[in-house]
Amino acid sequence: MDPEILEFDIGLGGGGSSGRDGDDDANIGLDVDEDMADSPAPSSILASNSNGGGFGTGGGEIYLPEGDLLDLEPYEGMEFESEEAAKAFYNSYARRVGFSTRVSSSRRSRRDGAIIQRQFVCAKEGFRNLNEKRTKDREIKRPRTITRVGCKASLSVKVQDSGKWVVSGFVREHNHELVPPDQVHCLRSHRQISGPAKTLIDTLQAAGMGPRRIMSALIKEYGGISKVGFTEVDCRNYMRNNRQRSLEGDIQLLLDYLRQMQAENPNFFFAVQGDEDQALTSNVFWADPKSRMNYTYFGDTVTFDTTYRSNRYRLPFAPFTGVNHHGQPVLFGCAFLINESEASFVWLFKTWLMAMSGRPPVSITTDHDAVIRSAITQVFPETRHRFCKWHIFKKCQEKLSHVFLKHPTFEADFHKCVNLPESIEEFESCWLSLVDRYELRDHEWLQMMYNDRRHWIPVYLRDTFFAEMSITQRSDSMNSYFDGFVNASTNLNQFFKLYEKALESRNEKEVKADYDTMNTSPALKTPSPMEKQASELYTRKLFTRFQEELVGTLTFMASKSDDDDDVITYQVAKFGEDHKSYYVKFNVLEMKATCSCQMFEFSGLLCRHVLAVFRVTNVLTLPSHYILKRWTKNARSSVILEERSSDVYTNYLESHTVRYNTLRHETFKLVDEGSKSLDTCNVAIDALQQAAKRVALATKNEGRATLVNGRIRGDSARDASRSNTTNHKMPCQPLSEDDMDKKIRELTNELDYASRKCEVYRSNLLSVLKDIEDHKLQLSIKVQNIKISMKDGL
Repeated sequence: MDPEILEFDIGLGGGGSSGRDGDDDANIGLDVDEDMADSPAPSSILASNSNGGGFGTGGGEIYLPEGDLLDLEPYEGMEFESEEAAKAFYNSYARRVGFSTRVSSSRRSRRDGAIIQRQFVCAKEGFRNLNEKRTKDREIKRPRTITRVGCKASLSVKVQDSGKWVVSGFVREHNHELVPPDQVHCLRSHRQISGPAKTLIDTLQAAGMGPRRIMSALIKEYGGISKVGFTEVDCRNYMRNNRQRSLEGDIQLLLDYLRQMQAENPNFFFAVQGDEDQALTSNVFWADPKSRMNYTYFGDTVTFDTTYRSNRYRLPFAPFTGVNHHGQPVLFGCAFLINESEASFVWLFKTWLMAMSGRPPVSITTDHDAVIRSAITQVFPETRHRFCKWHIFKKCQEKLSHVFLKHPTFEADFHKCVNLPESIEEFESCWLSLVDRYELRDHEWLQMMYNDRRHWIPVYLRDTFFAEMSITQRSDSMNSYFDGFVNASTNLNQFFKLYEKALESRNEKEVKADYDTMNTSPALKTPSPMEKQASELYTRKLFTRFQEELVGTLTFMASKSDDDDDVITYQVAKFGEDHKSYYVKFNVLEMKATCSCQMFEFSGLLCRHVLAVFRVTNVLTLPSHYILKRWTKNARSSVILEERSSDVYTNYLESHTVRYNTLRHETFKLVDEGSKSLDTCNVAIDALQQAAKRVALATKNEGRATLVNGRIRGDSARDASRSNTTNHKMPCQPLSEDDMDKKIRELTNELDYASRKCEVYRSNLLSVLKDIEDHKLQLSIKVQNIKISMKDGL
């Protein structure tokens, strides 16, 4: 009787097979997981090997299918319509039994090269060649587990003259345990994504869902993971391939858009890593002219955010942002990163730096990522790198979820430990107490974050400028520049319309803030000349923040704790709270102060502790070096001006304050030395009396001096004497001490007048330049308002 011919639907198996002869059970270039070969096997029975032959690591034991499965196994002489049908049948048999298959070897016809024999084997057949040339001499970063154990189970088929394929050999025994039915879906050759599953994945992916959430939906839909038929790794790989196919048209749209923008404005910058022909696998960066100009004014601190995945392809859209003079986020450029390797980030940072004229920032904030840190170290070796604290807090909720559930107070204690310590010692003590209280000393992730503490704990970062008004509150700049415009379902075709809307909206907000600053006056809360000065210099938001600090000084007491010649140390604390003190070191002669809280170094605004010391030392206005131009109304001014007050009155107050503090400082030193004994006291009193007489005489002579034709003249007798001396060219006579004093006073008065006159000229010039800048700004606001009204009209 002719052998039975079986027709088998090849769709029943082999969907996940790599189809590579003699290769390991691996998916090259994709996320890989290993077959679950070490699981218990209730669907198999143990039988003795009568031959005693070694089956690899099987130790002389063989595993056979049990029960009704024997009726479904292949046999020699079984025929199939095609090689694919034979492969599908053997894979289906393997699924029922509990093992994975692969194609092992083939034999070709010498006549025409066609395949005439195939062998299908258990995936655990053979052994891995550890001395293979392609892996022997190179370091393997992520070595795979060894799955081959020398299993002999196989099915051999060969083609007949009729074109049909017949089973020529079958080995049913395995030297390893077989996989139970509820785990078969994890085996390589049995993992395939059906048509309906692909449709559902496509729909959910377009809605912005990730692989994990999609798998949860599929498990619920099919009634269990074993019924889904594939793993999350397969889902992730399918979505990645799907994205890659979808990118071809849209990436071209991206490049076309960038080329168009550059054609319209030569100052528009964009770059593609490698050749533009390879853009599908390369990274892209661009910066419009406004972004590049923004960096010239506000490029001292930068935020680089790779966590904002803006579109359905899950490409990391990474904007470079900063903070403008109103405390608003401002854009410095954007990138699409198709891959996030270290080389890609190095290329991106170098390209961005080139677009920003080669001037690196003072500080940069990024997500917590070792690859980014390495790239920043290479490209910005002098830039202070900080990890975003709020991203770390978010990650903490994931990594320590069990602690959050068990201890409701942990979150508050963790935030206090991070934000509140005023010194490194205080933080270290608080951290140890926290990990001991919640038994977290051995928590791997928390220990890693502690090792990186200098990159995200505020107390380690306060000596560097980050343009943040508060250490404990989240800065507006840390919110994504594109929030409210771009979301997870936005595709690249939609992206640039929304990108332009975001730019327009941010620009309108800055124009509105400029208008409010230039056309409204803030309410002053004190009679202090310093408050009035700040209201005329700072933008509205920054003045409000400075005003809070100035008013806050009213609750603080400043007392001298140490005097080291030119530098005096003050202890500053709230009334009745001496246990919580801040220390301010004040150099009287240089008018420079530093506080232990380091608020000025961190934010660019003076703290209430320094302002309290200024109050008790009679410093009436802000010294010029404490007014950062980036926080002033003229931050975008192209005119280079000194960072100081622009009217005569303010300059007078400042110079008067310097003179007053210098005299007081020297007088206190004299008093301290003179009070040590009676003799030194008498000498000091005599010196003070002599000094008082000379000051009174100088004041009297200064008051008598008059201005004539721009020159200082004394009484008529002195003028006549000077005239006779000049006209008759009398020989020089030795001057008496009184005459020398008079001459010095005359020259001093002339010098003082010349200085005042120069100050008036300078003040007038600054006033004119300021008026020009104000006029330019008002014109800019009017132009923006006209553009907005025209768009609304259209």
